[in-house]
Amino acid sequence: MVKLLIGKKGTGKTKALLEQVNAASSVAKGNVVFISNNISSAMFDIPRNVRMTDTSEFDIVNYSEFEGFICGIISGNYDITNIFVDGLFKIVANDNTDDLDGLENFLNRLEAISTKFNIM
Repeated sequence: MVKLLIGKKGTGKTKALLEQVNAASSVAKGNVVFISNNISSAMFDIPRNVRMTDTSEFDIVNYSEFEGFICGIISGNYDITNIFVDGLFKIVANDNTDDLDGLENFLNRLEAISTKFNIM
């Protein structure tokens, strides 16, 4: 399942996402993954059992590369039950973040991956 938290800067999106991460980590039967381009800002708000991945260490420049990144995480661990992404447009930091067709295609592919591997 793919859910989006959309809003202007400072509207509490990250806080709401972290609450969902914490809730999922307390009931998940598998591994919970948190992906962000700035892990240090959320590091102390996330339980130790959540796998945190900082995308700033990689040069992800488009939706296709980010999809491959997510697939790589999934292929390395079949026990993943939840994946949370904070700051999609900051992760895919290029001039095409306003590419709504690319975003729609990315979200559709992500939904298919989520369904195939039973990831929330």
